[in-house]
Amino acid sequence: HSPPVKPGEKPSETEVQQRKEVCHWPCRCPPMPTCTPGVSLVKDGCGCCKVCAKQSGETCNEADICDPHKGLYCDYSEDEPRYETGVCAYLVAVGCELNGVYYLNGQTFQPNPLYKCLCVSGAIGCTPIFTPRVAASPCARVKGRKKPGQSTCGLGQHKQLQSTNYRLMSAYRSLPLVLKKKCLVQATPWTPCSRTCGIGMSSRVTNENRKCEMKKEKRLCFIQPCLTNTLKTIKIPKGKTCQPTFQLPTAEKLVFSGCSTTQSYKLTFCGVCLDKRCCIPNKSKMITVQFECPNEGFFKWKMMWITSCVCQRICTAPGDLFSELKVL
Repeated sequence: HSPPVKPGEKPSETEVQQRKEVCHWPCRCPPMPTCTPGVSLVKDGCGCCKVCAKQSGETCNEADICDPHKGLYCDYSEDEPRYETGVCAYLVAVGCELNGVYYLNGQTFQPNPLYKCLCVSGAIGCTPIFTPRVAASPCARVKGRKKPGQSTCGLGQHKQLQSTNYRLMSAYRSLPLVLKKKCLVQATPWTPCSRTCGIGMSSRVTNENRKCEMKKEKRLCFIQPCLTNTLKTIKIPKGKTCQPTFQLPTAEKLVFSGCSTTQSYKLTFCGVCLDKRCCIPNKSKMITVQFECPNEGFFKWKMMWITSCVCQRICTAPGDLFSELKVL
């Protein structure tokens, strides 16, 4: 046993702090809860039951986890030295801009009467707010004996109105704002290529489809070929430290999942630097390539066609979701 702590003294670092056990096995789960709009339904920290994730400012522990989809983490700093109970807090990250207004990471706001939105690390997510009356909406026009301003819209009509307004909200603005068939085309930025050499994948969320619905879209990407010595292949101009782009001497067929393209391509790749900088795609376009599989037929994929690259000092590993985040 550790010696008793005198008044005014802190427990020694070697003293074992008793923590309450919050996880119990085998799992015994209550009925699955119904979370309020905007709150994620996730598996608890014990890996047992589906629970409504804790939100900013709420208490958390090993079992009651913070909402991971909102960039929240459990801050145990105020519960020293046990570190048993914490408070959900936001990771520090980039904010968001919407219609010329800048919002901080984790800030909630209401851009119009129908939707409540949240800024999370540069992306904006919105959930509908069901209101009995909407100002300046078609439902506010009433004729006959009904009182002025009385709404004639039912719940179904309100939902339809919300759906229409959602299509006109500029939540994601990496694409130029273009209105196509009453749909404001929106998209998140493409994620970095999953591979630094060879054919990889990147994805985004966009509503550029017939139903104007936000859906995940994937494309192939090819930043560099996997060469044994890239510096020997690429000629860096005299007096320069970087060669932003390069091409292989001949056009070649691309190989993906054991299948090869029906055509040969002479792609533009991102180059290398003699210093610590790395070269990443700067401008690109989208093409469609067709692959032929032995005894299995054909399939098509969208692919990024690099037109130019830029060399910079900020180099992050592909797929690093926390490259722009830091904990306070």
